[in-house]
Amino acid sequence: MSELRFGSWGKLLRIDLTSRSVTTQELGDEFFRRYPGGRSLIAYVLLRETEPGLEPLSPANPLIFAPGVLTGTPLSGASRHSVGAKSPASGGFGEAEVGGFWGAELKRAGWDGIVVTGASPTPVYVWIKDDQVEIRDAAHLWGLETGETEEALKLEVGERLSRVCEIGPAGENLVRFAGIVNDYKDIAGRAGMGAVMGSKKLKAIVVRGTKQVPMADKATVLKNGRWVADTLQENHWPFHNYGTGMGLEGYTKVGGMAVRNYDGGPFEQAKDISAEALVDKGYRIKMEACWACSVRCKKVVKLEDPYPVDPKYGGIEYESVAAMGADCGVGDLALLSKANERCNALGMDTISLGAVIAWVMELRRSGVLPQAEFDGEPVEFGRGKALLAGIEAIARRRGLGDVLAEGSRRAAEKLGGKDVTIETKGLELAMHDPRQRTEYGRSVRVSYMTSPTGGDHMLSNLRPRSMRNSVGMCFFLKYNDSQMLEIVNATTGWGLTLDELMAFGQRGATLARLYNLREGLGAADDVLPKKLLQPQVAGPLSKVRLDPDELRAQVRAYYKDMGWSEDEGRPTPETLSQLGIAVIA
Repeated sequence: MSELRFGSWGKLLRIDLTSRSVTTQELGDEFFRRYPGGRSLIAYVLLRETEPGLEPLSPANPLIFAPGVLTGTPLSGASRHSVGAKSPASGGFGEAEVGGFWGAELKRAGWDGIVVTGASPTPVYVWIKDDQVEIRDAAHLWGLETGETEEALKLEVGERLSRVCEIGPAGENLVRFAGIVNDYKDIAGRAGMGAVMGSKKLKAIVVRGTKQVPMADKATVLKNGRWVADTLQENHWPFHNYGTGMGLEGYTKVGGMAVRNYDGGPFEQAKDISAEALVDKGYRIKMEACWACSVRCKKVVKLEDPYPVDPKYGGIEYESVAAMGADCGVGDLALLSKANERCNALGMDTISLGAVIAWVMELRRSGVLPQAEFDGEPVEFGRGKALLAGIEAIARRRGLGDVLAEGSRRAAEKLGGKDVTIETKGLELAMHDPRQRTEYGRSVRVSYMTSPTGGDHMLSNLRPRSMRNSVGMCFFLKYNDSQMLEIVNATTGWGLTLDELMAFGQRGATLARLYNLREGLGAADDVLPKKLLQPQVAGPLSKVRLDPDELRAQVRAYYKDMGWSEDEGRPTPETLSQLGIAVIA
């Protein structure tokens, strides 16, 4: 297209795997001012291009890779992209976010996103080098783990600097919480996007980009990048030094971390599985960063004994150490590091994985499933070998693992124990207990209930977070609203006001809400799991009970703030008009 533009190329890549065809969809700058990427772009495609009620694992479900207008710019935090589709977990809006390098490489190849439709009868992968796109045979890759796949493809395309996103055996086997892995260790883990990719027989997408993302005011963008580096000690030192998972001993004392299928109370070995312990034990060998980021917050772990852990798969972060550790009652940090490596190699969401195993541990303890085992290992709280065996059994769909691969909501229909499943909208909750009496606890409580995907802990239901999602900015970077406005305007040249910038977040959340309402998910689904309405079993929250009426009032207040009806959470005509999306609704 001939118009002058910044922050976007005006091009979506369309790949139809049924017909093995590749086309380019050209879009004007005004389109990206309304749908700048992430959730907003995903919801736009799902609402405009799919019929209500489609089966998530059918060829009709599009798989959408959506960077934002900031993705790929030389700026700390501008590494994020989202992957979306109708979720195999919830049957509603599905989205997973991820950092690393793949999304930036896609933007640097000259694409603002990819929409994959149809399904191939045989395994394939896609090779993208700038404007050149090929669909290639991947039969020789099917069945390989993610590390083997990535190494093989870099050799095959002959581009050492290419970036790969792929599925592992979990995605191939349609595990409903399979993720999509890029750069060995960065995973778009939530909502089952790996299963959608597997249903299309799409093993991987390899990208090599050689272009610079066009920016209206590069000097201002670089100035903000220098600010992050110059204030690292002041603003980001804990993340730079430890990543996530610091101070777990204190966090459990306020009831913050999920413990033993959300029984709650203290976890005696919390200190032993913390980010500090990784350093003290010598397991962590270095820290790494995402694209262009000076906050090197990603751990790299290497072990030889008692479990060999390959450092290319990174290191265990908070959600994983809590889900597979405290939630399962496992306090062996070496074993948990191995479990994290296996989930990354097999391509599986550690949050849902840990949650479904913790749930079965409770069912065995309560007598609902007294014989529950994985490959001969009794599924009991604290039994690390059962955790490792369960990872393999679920990814390969062996024995009990075949049932659990459907997620806890569907598994409960066969096994019982629905009252102690820890999920909303079919997606297992992340590992921050909403019963904690902290400001974050109150925020995450509403997030779990109102997130369009289900049990999301990132507060991406809130306007500022949803805005960052849409533009491709990491949540951990401490840019304030004024800085975000300056960055987006310097990148795009749009001259937005702060209200217009925040409208990105409201628009993305509202579009996702419209999709869920269309698919039958509404106010009745904006609830917490039944078990979490009970007090924790021990500790300071053992006599604190969440009030259902108060929870409902919090949800209604959120609806009102978003411009939705307070009873059903249906976006009002006025809100749709203000956001410019009435025609989609």
